[in-house]
Amino acid sequence: MSDIRNEDLFEVARQFFPGGVNSPVRAFGSVGGTPRFIQSAAGCRITDAEGSEYIDFVGSWGPMILGHAHPGILEAISQALQDGTSFGAPTERENQLASLIVQMMPGVEMVRLTSSGTEATMSALRLARGITERDLCIKFEGCYHGHADSFLVAAGSGAATHGHPSSPGVPSATADLTCVVPYNDLESVTDFMGEKGDQVAAIIVEPIAGNMGCVLPAAGFLEGLRELCTQHGAMLIFDEVMTGFRVHPGGAQGLLGIDPDLTTLGKIVGGGMPMGVVCGPRSAMEQFSPIGPIYQAGTLSGNPLSVAAGIALLTELNNSSGEIYRDLEAKGQRLEEGWKQALEGHGITHCWNRVGSMFGLFFTEGPVTDFAQAATSDQELFRRFFHGLLREGVAIAPSPFEAGFLSMAHSDADIDQSTVAIEALSL
Repeated sequence: MSDIRNEDLFEVARQFFPGGVNSPVRAFGSVGGTPRFIQSAAGCRITDAEGSEYIDFVGSWGPMILGHAHPGILEAISQALQDGTSFGAPTERENQLASLIVQMMPGVEMVRLTSSGTEATMSALRLARGITERDLCIKFEGCYHGHADSFLVAAGSGAATHGHPSSPGVPSATADLTCVVPYNDLESVTDFMGEKGDQVAAIIVEPIAGNMGCVLPAAGFLEGLRELCTQHGAMLIFDEVMTGFRVHPGGAQGLLGIDPDLTTLGKIVGGGMPMGVVCGPRSAMEQFSPIGPIYQAGTLSGNPLSVAAGIALLTELNNSSGEIYRDLEAKGQRLEEGWKQALEGHGITHCWNRVGSMFGLFFTEGPVTDFAQAATSDQELFRRFFHGLLREGVAIAPSPFEAGFLSMAHSDADIDQSTVAIEALSL
């Protein structure tokens, strides 16, 4: 057992970082207590500074689909590292990664690499506005698209209203350009587009939401958005930063058979390293500078280490002929059945949403199809559930509004151990 304590590290961290963290959810604000400072990870397990080990169902918020410290990815990074860490210039590996993305994602002909998902979504919206010469965009309550000003917008008082800033520092004038609609509420989008469709540049949506827990699109919802965008000359942007290559080798759009105008990617596409992508048809992507008028840039875009990790991971997924996704579906089904049975044994009301290896657990009757329903989840019960699992050696996201993830490194024994942990809880 290490002499270092998480509490001591957190106390030091609070002297240097706002709230002691570099991304807010890490501070355990939703659940209370002390964040675990992770020392290492391998396979499906993470180890904190005190030497405590946990079965990990966060997976660095999604990218670790093959597991932590996968040998092939580490080797790819190691080889790239020998050549240098950053050049600010094109590399052959960028071509290789782009080729894989184009091969795997439906309708994608060109890509622009960025350093994060936030940069990707921000750039995609700028591209849509530049192409359509319009200003308004529509987003959905509970969907998170990064922390650019246009997306830090909360819903107003109506079913489909101009938003208002959800964070100080976001100008009201910027928020006024974003309309916020409940997820899965196609009727409200239809009404808004009927009134102002000629002013809407884009509708941006997580095709399978992962930032209010895992929430699936209702039948006809995404198809309706596609039809509305086509009808009114707006662009449909799928934010697949979370779902891209996670739920299907072609992302949610490949799974669901719907073609957006633009797609944003992240997480898995960087193999766990910092990476974001804007991609789509050549006709749209060639509007980006330097050959088009719409400016977008980044010194670390296409960082060679991130690109090498992404190539290794996407190659593994692409070469599996779907076997990886079949295995992940089986693991997801085993987890769902085990956890459901364990929670039912405690007499706990709950709702479960899952797509393959991506899942959401809500302590409410359900069904959960939008943020308002997700918000009815018993947050105090989640807090006890979260800390109880930590004590039993199982780590889930420290928020009731985040999806969970499985990896190829989770064995049946690991999944069953997590079920036994739930059975042992005093809730």
